[in-house]
Amino acid sequence: QVQLAESGGGLVQAGGSLRLSCAVAGRTASYFGVGWFRQAPEKEREFVAGITWSARNTYFAESVRGRFTISRDNTKNTVNLQMNTLKPEDTAVYYCAAMDRSSMSEAYYSSRNYDYWGQGTQVTVSA
Repeated sequence: QVQLAESGGGLVQAGGSLRLSCAVAGRTASYFGVGWFRQAPEKEREFVAGITWSARNTYFAESVRGRFTISRDNTKNTVNLQMNTLKPEDTAVYYCAAMDRSSMSEAYYSSRNYDYWGQGTQVTVSA
């Protein structure tokens, strides 16, 4: 079993930055790709960013491309989401999720392909 825990959320003004971290515990040899998703009130959960185990490939939603970056440190079992130039529409609960198998790139975009989820961290961007 793999446990995920997000941290780093908070309140920030538009144009500011936040760095979210996802700490992975448990059977850390059992997870591969990691993704970040977000869910705003009364909206569907949506893909934000993803990264393969080797970090060779990263994926981003169009709405955050160029503003967000994703990285991972497998020695520390952490995955980070650096969010710059934040906008009020980025306000949501952010979740990290992990797959328990190697997957094709298109798999990263759907929440159905992830096996483990964190509890989420709130990000609020004020205008």
